[in-house]
Amino acid sequence: MISFRQFDAGPDPFGRKYSVAMKWLQTAISIRHADTVDVKFMLEDDAGGKSEKTVALPHAVLQMVSKTVGRKMDDAWCGRIAALHLRHLIETGEDLEKDLVTLSAAEIEAYGRKVLDDEKQAPRVA
Repeated sequence: MISFRQFDAGPDPFGRKYSVAMKWLQTAISIRHADTVDVKFMLEDDAGGKSEKTVALPHAVLQMVSKTVGRKMDDAWCGRIAALHLRHLIETGEDLEKDLVTLSAAEIEAYGRKVLDDEKQAPRVA
């Protein structure tokens, strides 16, 4: 997945599909005094139900994983990691009831590597 700003996800365990739009990406120190990068998404299921989910990415872990995988830490990378995790939440139903989900170091590293692989395979636009 390259687009993290707007995408479709699902079905969830109940068969619902979702339209997802990123609302914002910002450091959480300014909103909840946490050392994370927060990515907020708006979800609308195919029955018209709406919800919001925030995926929190611990800053120190992002820095460590960025160095480990050899990828510059930027908004696009963080947004793609968060979008991959949100897609996982929807498809598995895991933590779907939570409004705020914080990723572990192992999750960030796995998604960070996936994003890097996806970016390497994406066609380059001149």
